[in-house]
Amino acid sequence: MPFFLSLLLQTTPAPPLPKGTGTPPAPQDEAAAVLAPVNATFAAIAARNGELLRPIVREDGNLIIAIEGEDGKRRIVRRPMTEFITGMKPGPERYEERLYDPAIEVDGDVAFVWGRYNFYIDGKLHHCGYDLFDMVREGGAWKIANISYSSRTKGCEG
Repeated sequence: MPFFLSLLLQTTPAPPLPKGTGTPPAPQDEAAAVLAPVNATFAAIAARNGELLRPIVREDGNLIIAIEGEDGKRRIVRRPMTEFITGMKPGPERYEERLYDPAIEVDGDVAFVWGRYNFYIDGKLHHCGYDLFDMVREGGAWKIANISYSSRTKGCEG
């Protein structure tokens, strides 16, 4: 084997890359301000009133939903935020979404909220997944720019 080819085939062990360090945790008052529109979204869902979303979202935003069906097939759906607002209608079922131990990261006027959620209909666990809220601060107030979430019916914790 030619010498240059043997050099190409050599592998030199490299030390592992250091783990990234995120931005420092948001101060409690900042975290509460970032969470306020997220909690208001859950209140709008419980009230089944999409108009409650208008002051807390950017209407040019999107929902990205990663759905895993009962059969295990996966698909990605994009919905404009305006469709989320206008599609939420009153009905007889009681909706509730619970977010558990959300991670909150803030960098200037950009933040995100990420955490596991369960969605209940009439008190019964319907589906679960992870929510990701992209947030922006506009005019001193936090708004939801986009929402991405996974949705599945298997592997949900009560």
